[in-house]
Amino acid sequence: MGGDREGGVRHRPARAVACTALGVVLLAGCASMPDSGDLRDVESTPRQDTGVRVFAMPPAEDAQASEIMQGFLEALTSDDPDYDTARKYLTADAARAWRPERSATVLANGPSIATDNQPVGRGASDSLTFVLTGSKVATVDDQQAYKPDDGEYRRKVHLTKDAKSGQWRIDSLPQGVVMGKTDFQRNYTAVNKYYFASGTTVAVTGQPVAVADPVFVRGKVDPMTQVVQSLLRGPTRWLGPVVRSSFPTGTALRKGVSGLTPDDQNRLTVPLNDKAARVGQTKCMEMATQLLFTLRNLTPTLESVELRGPGGHRLCDLPGERADSAAWHASAKRPDYLYFLDGKHRLVRLPSEATGTGATPVPGPLGEPGGRVLRSVAVSRDEHDVAGIGADGKSLYVTSLSSDASLGEAVVTSQGATKDDRLTTPSWDAHGDLWVADKDPAHTKLYMLEQGGGKPVQVGVPNPPGQIRDVRVAADGVRVALVVEKDGKQSLLVGRIEPGDKSGDSPEVVELRSAAPDLEQITAMSWAGDSRLAVVGLEQGGVHQMRYVQVDGSTLDGPAPAALSGVRAIAASEDDRVPLVAYSEDGIVRLPSGAQWQKVDKDGTAPIYPG
Repeated sequence: MGGDREGGVRHRPARAVACTALGVVLLAGCASMPDSGDLRDVESTPRQDTGVRVFAMPPAEDAQASEIMQGFLEALTSDDPDYDTARKYLTADAARAWRPERSATVLANGPSIATDNQPVGRGASDSLTFVLTGSKVATVDDQQAYKPDDGEYRRKVHLTKDAKSGQWRIDSLPQGVVMGKTDFQRNYTAVNKYYFASGTTVAVTGQPVAVADPVFVRGKVDPMTQVVQSLLRGPTRWLGPVVRSSFPTGTALRKGVSGLTPDDQNRLTVPLNDKAARVGQTKCMEMATQLLFTLRNLTPTLESVELRGPGGHRLCDLPGERADSAAWHASAKRPDYLYFLDGKHRLVRLPSEATGTGATPVPGPLGEPGGRVLRSVAVSRDEHDVAGIGADGKSLYVTSLSSDASLGEAVVTSQGATKDDRLTTPSWDAHGDLWVADKDPAHTKLYMLEQGGGKPVQVGVPNPPGQIRDVRVAADGVRVALVVEKDGKQSLLVGRIEPGDKSGDSPEVVELRSAAPDLEQITAMSWAGDSRLAVVGLEQGGVHQMRYVQVDGSTLDGPAPAALSGVRAIAASEDDRVPLVAYSEDGIVRLPSGAQWQKVDKDGTAPIYPG
């Protein structure tokens, strides 16, 4: 058998293993593979087309210890639903104790294999330890939540030779699975689960507000059933304190149910256990809404969801067209207008679906000629109110978009020495609350104005990792994106907004986590989906770029926006049918789907969609 020896152990090339009994079988077939060369990195299968499924093969008779090690790592990247084939590389006791669902560790280039110090003495030939090493990229925990990670990965795997059969098997190994980034991207799919913001409703309609909770599931292993099970188990630990689920505690799929799939009319039936048997219609419709919003991540054409209790009893049926009335969902709310400041310092607007460039002044004081000069603006989610920052950055004003409105006095002021050290662009949530930060280095603060008025409430940010330079609250009002700066470097962080423990207590932003760990300068950002942001930033050691990032820091599978130079601000909507808009050296430009950047207004600045 070809291959190099390292420490007395022969290694077979990992990619060659992919077409042998020691590796995996691709249904699309296998190209010819090299049968010699060094083997350390086990990046088992190049990124495949989404229709290709990968299946593991069991260990060959009399396989060497190194081949058992490689075969097992290959099996971890297969589409075997319960890792049954991977368990065949383990001893019986190890197979019973191993919990692959506990975590997934993602490495930059797959695990490298080396032998530990060779054992000496009696029984040395029947025992061998391998060390798996690599550079960590991320971990996915037992709740399927993704978290960026770094540093060295180093774990030991012990093999023993069975005295009776003479076959090598793994008898000690880490819990969970490990694989390279390429295999992770092929094996796992990001899905937003949906829950409802606790104690928060839409300002005008009183609807509950849907909140996205991103998780990763194995994309070719009955993903719909996996996602439903994950939704029923409840929100991830990070989001859990600020959301609620309408499913009664203990609700699960009826025992033995798997392979959930819509029928030929795109209707899905979900059989539940007896915990959901006595829910009322209002609660049941909320449950169905959570399922419909969640499963449309996987099947955008899903038309309806029907919930059934024990014995097949029908609980409720939710057609897709009724889901939007059951709950407020940011990505399903197309804004009426794009707004920006024109060359005459007026706030103007353009229908969001318009293809022309004929912007018109908004009603009210900010659309009048000769009015107050503004630096930036934010329009409320219902497009009834507007907040603006004065040209010097010192003052925040709030007024309505009606012809009889007046501007009034500033509701927040900053004492920062320069306009770049004063107030950030303001931001609205669906509840109607307004958020803004004071960038004054001596008195950095984050404020919230309930319903856009009243006395500003200072929001706590315990142990901030730097000075706040920008803020964008999510539509749901329970998450906020912050740009913070420390020692000349900037980070994009997403925090959870928790209300005070007692009535009258100020809210706090807690558990900040990185959404773009490889960016060190952030020029502009905007929410661009229920769990996605559009960002312009500088990569470490690289150049400025515009791209989409996930709130959990995971890498998006898809193209970045077309390149654009000199970007100073961006505006995106949670509804991805609406064009991305930017303020660049060419003025206001937009990027319709499938097209190139188009000029909207050469003299315009500060573009925004509602929010």
